[in-house]
Amino acid sequence: MISPIVIGVTGASAQILAERSIDLLLQANYSVNLILSKGAYEVWTSENNIHIPLDSLKQEKFWRERLENSNGKLTCHKWNENSASIASGSYKTKGMVILPCSMGTLGRIASGSSINLLERCADVHLKEGRPLIISPRESPFNLIHLRNMTTLCESGAKIVPCIPAWYSHPSDIKEMIDFMVVRLFDSLNLDLKEINRWKS
Repeated sequence: MISPIVIGVTGASAQILAERSIDLLLQANYSVNLILSKGAYEVWTSENNIHIPLDSLKQEKFWRERLENSNGKLTCHKWNENSASIASGSYKTKGMVILPCSMGTLGRIASGSSINLLERCADVHLKEGRPLIISPRESPFNLIHLRNMTTLCESGAKIVPCIPAWYSHPSDIKEMIDFMVVRLFDSLNLDLKEINRWKS
């Protein structure tokens, strides 16, 4: 059985990338443990005028209905559910992806200061030597941001910002999103969908 993948979603813009990631992982029949930070709920309301349920079971139903996807396994966790299984190093996972990742979250992970379940899970992945993929959402980066990212790289994390590729000749925004999401999960050696990759 394939170990589950933890997806952390913070209160940064570009929530559509997280949504597509969840959809593609479930389509590929992966087991997904999902954590939305407190800020992510607020951004969803701001960007999409949608209120995501706080209750874990209601949230799972929300995603299933919104994505029209019954594949895979989805377990939703509230941001302060620090007794969740994924907060322990004894709970094995294939890796964790934080998408999008705010600079506040990135900075707290880099400093080893965990104030919620998402940050605790990231700390667990670093201490256990498991893949931690962080996709920052900010521009421009200041020196503090860059130093925090350097600290995380030195600690074993991968920094993978979502950047579109024009050589893939995307015909619409959906193709651009799929390219960025699939390339992100290449870092976990997951082949989620066929995309137009570089050919010389």
